[in-house]
Amino acid sequence: MKILYIECAMGAAGDMLTAALLGLFPAEQRENILAELNAIGVPNVVTEAKIVTRQGISGTLIDVLIGGTPEHVHDYPEHERKSSKYVLIKKKSEHIAVKPHSHEHHHAHGSVSEIYAIIDSLHVSDAVKAHSKAVYGEIANAESAAHGVPVADIHFHEVGMLDAVADVVNVCCLLERIAAGKIVVSPVAVGSGFVRAAHGVLPVPAPATAHILRGAPTYPGEVRGELCTPTGAALLKHFAAEFGSMPPMSVSEVGYGMGHKDFPGHPNCVRVFLGETENVHAVQKSENVAELHCEVDDMTGEALGFAAEKLLAAGALDVYFTPIFMKKNRPAQLITVLCKENDIEMFANLLLVNTTTFGVRFALWERRILDREFVVVNGEYGSVKAKIGRLQGTPDILRQKLEYDEIAELARKNDLPLQKVVDSFSFGEIENV
Repeated sequence: MKILYIECAMGAAGDMLTAALLGLFPAEQRENILAELNAIGVPNVVTEAKIVTRQGISGTLIDVLIGGTPEHVHDYPEHERKSSKYVLIKKKSEHIAVKPHSHEHHHAHGSVSEIYAIIDSLHVSDAVKAHSKAVYGEIANAESAAHGVPVADIHFHEVGMLDAVADVVNVCCLLERIAAGKIVVSPVAVGSGFVRAAHGVLPVPAPATAHILRGAPTYPGEVRGELCTPTGAALLKHFAAEFGSMPPMSVSEVGYGMGHKDFPGHPNCVRVFLGETENVHAVQKSENVAELHCEVDDMTGEALGFAAEKLLAAGALDVYFTPIFMKKNRPAQLITVLCKENDIEMFANLLLVNTTTFGVRFALWERRILDREFVVVNGEYGSVKAKIGRLQGTPDILRQKLEYDEIAELARKNDLPLQKVVDSFSFGEIENV
């Protein structure tokens, strides 16, 4: 399967994602691809690309020209621009105005429905239109939540609206051309501090960005300023099949999308990797797993067994007890629960309800797992289910385990020792469940 990995160690913005994806194509194709992007019909907008160097790394820089002027020049009137290194001028969310709206600078504004109409008029596929409107819907909903007003009352400044439409549609077009079977995104650096917007000073990440990235792994990073814009966040959230570390893959191309601001000591770029997961041998799948812990010194064996039953019935990956000594040399039990990352809250609550602990702590671990498959194995005394495991990308079975409950039932039914029933099975002939 073709896989695209997006590394956001310096956040993400629409133009940086466009530049990184464009960098995946051979140099001789980029001019024609850029011409196709400029032919899609975003009004009064031209996209240009050039090669620049940031902290010794060469990559692609995108300029979106609106009426012949780069979009970042439009960000603020001259007297509103800030030069402090602790303030990074917002490029996307400052284009928001809320009805009723008045200020001394008169700009045209566009509603969400007007933006959808622009997207529908473009010379792109229906899939690109659908993705583009969904991304802009994410942005509008986030701005609505940030300002506390209905989506219908959100209006975008004309300049920002056109530049963001170009960014969104360009990324959607490039992803359609790349046609990755899966997109994985790294944890996103969002920056820190405050940023001056057209309607005031906002904390970083901006409220809209923070709203969009709910549920995704984020961290401040080492740079003080805004690293991830609402447009970048919405594109990542919409297209990411999952967030996490880079999966095992055979990389064929790497693209670098550079930002307009240069941070000393930190290359301001989004990096993308394109490759295949097939033919990657002798590696295991990777996933995050949560490990929950609590200690108890006042529960009976029956009560501990009951708690374990409840946890396993709820879908815990594993539950086990470790004998320990607590304060005042009291013998006690350390309860450990393994679960999926998204189930931490549920299992923490189950521990609090079904044990005598006053608190639960947890940690996230990355684990490697075999490809797993359930099969039916035929034996002398009947058929049972079994679990087999293989290294990803290889046909050889490394692990095989018969289901205990079904083996035990056959032993009881035939009045035989458990091991005799186990020994009667062979994995020579198996059937998929």
